[in-house]
Amino acid sequence: MDIVREPQKWQQILRDYRRKGDSIGIVPTMGALHAGHRSLLQRAREENQIAAASIFVNPSQFDNREDLTRYPVTLDEDISLLEKVGTDLLFAPQAESMYPDNYTYAVTEKALSREYCGKYRPGHFEGVLTIVLKLLLISHASRMYMGEKDWQQYVLVKRMAEAFLIDTEIVSCPTVREPSGLALSSRNGRLTSDELEKAPLLHQLLSSDRTIEAIKEELETAGFRVEYVEIFNDPELGSRLLAAAYLGKVRLIDNAKRTQGPL
Repeated sequence: MDIVREPQKWQQILRDYRRKGDSIGIVPTMGALHAGHRSLLQRAREENQIAAASIFVNPSQFDNREDLTRYPVTLDEDISLLEKVGTDLLFAPQAESMYPDNYTYAVTEKALSREYCGKYRPGHFEGVLTIVLKLLLISHASRMYMGEKDWQQYVLVKRMAEAFLIDTEIVSCPTVREPSGLALSSRNGRLTSDELEKAPLLHQLLSSDRTIEAIKEELETAGFRVEYVEIFNDPELGSRLLAAAYLGKVRLIDNAKRTQGPL
């Protein structure tokens, strides 16, 4: 697997593959890779001639600086996983090369990014969309693969690509879960053993036919600090129940398709 650090070199390598007619699938990550990332990487490998990934802990999307300093960096382990699934290329830049303007220019979305997680994480989605647009522009990949756990993020990236006439297909992939139902996340490693036992309740309740108020009440009774539980409706993408809640100091997000039952 080739590891590329400079955006200009990355751009040139992928341009050469496109000229040969190769399809390119890319998985954008911040590292600390787990089985959820593995599923995205495997799909990129299966569906494209060239499978690529990026690892970049994007400072502009952290509204909480403490989260940024605590974010796990496991590059050696990540490279091992990437090689095992047959990834061809890894893009692992430094912040200075991705933000030569010192984050003077940014992508702003005026609607969905201000709802759900956006209400509670000011500037988060601006940082996400800015870095993903840069990755799309320097990669011109055939497909970009994103997990459904971060549903709001997936929808925002999909709509941004459509708005800016970018021809990369934004592919959603099912959330990978523990046998308990807990969605895999790099944040899970910060949960205590007691919190790990409680954490699966979030998805269990979102997948039930309980009302939103009943879900909130049960979560709070179990020791969660609920940020929000809200319905997402879209004529193209359907309905999902989205939630964010804290267990101790760890913020968990999840969602579930909602086809029936009172809200």
